[in-house]
Amino acid sequence: MIRLASVIQRFESEFLDQYRHRLRPEHNHALAAIKLCRSQASPKMLATCDQCSNQRLVPHSCGHRHCPHCQHHESQQWSDRQLARLVPAEYFLITFTLPAERRPLARAHPRIIYDLILRFAWDTVRTFSRNDPKLRGLAGAIAVLHTNNRRQDFHPHAHLIVPAAAVDPERRQWRTKVRPSAKRAYLFNHEALAKVFRAKMRDAITNAGLRLPEHTPREWVVDCKHVGSGKPALIYLGRYLYRGVIREQDTVAYDEQHVSFRYRDAKTGHDQLRTVTGAHFLWLIVQHVLPKHFRRARNFGFLHPNCKRLIALLQWLLKIDPAPPPTKLRAAIRCACCGAAMTIMRTRLRPSTSVPLDVPIPSAGAA
Repeated sequence: MIRLASVIQRFESEFLDQYRHRLRPEHNHALAAIKLCRSQASPKMLATCDQCSNQRLVPHSCGHRHCPHCQHHESQQWSDRQLARLVPAEYFLITFTLPAERRPLARAHPRIIYDLILRFAWDTVRTFSRNDPKLRGLAGAIAVLHTNNRRQDFHPHAHLIVPAAAVDPERRQWRTKVRPSAKRAYLFNHEALAKVFRAKMRDAITNAGLRLPEHTPREWVVDCKHVGSGKPALIYLGRYLYRGVIREQDTVAYDEQHVSFRYRDAKTGHDQLRTVTGAHFLWLIVQHVLPKHFRRARNFGFLHPNCKRLIALLQWLLKIDPAPPPTKLRAAIRCACCGAAMTIMRTRLRPSTSVPLDVPIPSAGAA
């Protein structure tokens, strides 16, 4: 496994020479954080063994949401929260893709365009749910924004996990559209979804004061796929939500000029190898860093966090007892001497700290 920090240290100067004019502050912040993650130059934590009182300094993780080393615990927590909100219905994965002609606009104004993609992908689903003769109510959706394809090229799209169900708040009814035994499950027509999404996005971009390109793409791509109970799709999205855009296991080699990484070809299902210059590889990674404080995962409709009581009522009325989310603690730091769990005594110590003599070790009988 090749650490992303090692690649950054090797090619950072060439990368800045070629791409400095395209970088935003969040790009530079991500590079600096990932390069120092769990390294000797990062701040330290003082850990003390609960059994033998051995002490050691442990490098901090950077905690950046695009770092492949960090956020695994947060990813599991997000998946657990979504699984606790599962409702008795068949689920669909609807993917709204921004066409190539609109991607330069997204690159220039990421905060605006990314927000519009999520908002109007949901607005499209909500409109279809209200107009559907079998649903006629408020839908729910779990939306996640992705900006990359498997080759790590710039490809903004939103995944919405949508149950084929709706709530009618006026009549207090719960309606579903697809039966679990259905051989060919159908929710909405993907071509109709694409037309409505295109119109909503065009109007929203204009209202935001952005200038549309002269060439307007007529065909937008929306995919609507049945995913059963929804659990596999949620686990899949949760796995990719916080780990960054590429796994370090997929970076297979680098030399003085090039980096090679592995990806799964969507058409053939086989692994492919892509080799690019080191500077371009870092740009492929950095271009997917999201604007500061931008929320890429959102819940809408009756799956919004404010609807916890409604979901609990539905699960009780329909006799659904979802397993409570498992309480998983962060992995403990183990003592090199006796293997016991260690306790963090101090954090954010400067890298120059060597032997911390001023930290009292609590006795076994201390309260």
